[in-house]
Amino acid sequence: MRVVVAPDKFKGSLTAVEAAEAMAAGVRDVVDARVDRCPVADGGEGTLDVLLAAGGRRIDVEVTGPLSEPVAAHYVVLDDRAYVESARACGIEYVDPDPRTALRAHTHGVGQLVRHAVEHGAHGVVLTVGGTASTDGGAGMLRALGATIHDARGNPVELGGGALTSVATVDLTEVRRLLTGVDLKVATDVTNPLLGPYGAAAVFGPQKGAGAAEVRHLEAGLRAWADALTRAGAREITEVPGAGAGGGVAGAAIALGAEVESGFELVAAVTGVADAVRGADLVITGEGSLDAQSLAGKAPAGVAELARRAGVPVAAVAGRIVLPPDDLTTAGITAWRALVDDAVSSEDALRRAAELLRAATASVVRSMRAYG
Repeated sequence: MRVVVAPDKFKGSLTAVEAAEAMAAGVRDVVDARVDRCPVADGGEGTLDVLLAAGGRRIDVEVTGPLSEPVAAHYVVLDDRAYVESARACGIEYVDPDPRTALRAHTHGVGQLVRHAVEHGAHGVVLTVGGTASTDGGAGMLRALGATIHDARGNPVELGGGALTSVATVDLTEVRRLLTGVDLKVATDVTNPLLGPYGAAAVFGPQKGAGAAEVRHLEAGLRAWADALTRAGAREITEVPGAGAGGGVAGAAIALGAEVESGFELVAAVTGVADAVRGADLVITGEGSLDAQSLAGKAPAGVAELARRAGVPVAAVAGRIVLPPDDLTTAGITAWRALVDDAVSSEDALRRAAELLRAATASVVRSMRAYG
């Protein structure tokens, strides 16, 4: 029997790599099987851990954090391509979100990571954009890459989304020179545009500490920023699906010509999970919370789709499962179990995640042994 375990991270408790190890142990507690461990990610937090497990090389760089403090960040190089996770430089975990930080946070450190990668020989850069503290439209990133951003009086515009309302002109000459010949991609499964009721400020701003007044201010700033980019000869980005991801940092990359790719598909191609699934007897996936977002381009849905195409049954183990059974079966998931079902509390589930994941995996394998 051959089983593929392909989990995403269990946020707050296990990386995808750690989750795969626990699931593999659970399989072997029940059957004598070959277990292929294929941790996955969807381009968000945790993607670099998966790429490191696939043979990537970690590059550590100290950069400017979202509130201009020093941050120990890193990116991963695999072949000649650099994978830059925006959250490593300006993640929400670096701030205590409030209205002030919502306006001040910026992406300058993201640009420093990209610049470092390009200047050290990367021929391609993949930018993953989830989990940022900022709503600056990627202005900080472009400034770190050499852009000059001025107000109507010719003064430099300060960092942070709150300063964007004063943007009048942008010069991208140095950015274009730096990125000449570099294949730039954005990895995201978010489809939010930059502006409007489903845009970066309206949807993600409140998660980053913005109140109603700050959301309006950030929205106006993003509009001024997008208009200035267009005047500078960049691509018009206000309506592009996905441009609002990461507080608009995706939009800045798209303005420079970056292609948008599914985060899961990009990572899956690197890790070889599609090849592993073909010919397996059982596939087991999972993540911290199996919910409606899981079916909207997240890694477990991607794994389930790969298994469906290959005609392989798939089970899911998650920290919690809030999807109704009909939704799970529609996604192709045959059996499932949640860690909270066997825990005293949510806190207990987080604390004993590896132990509970191993036991829950064994439980679903027992329920599906007919496929073995």
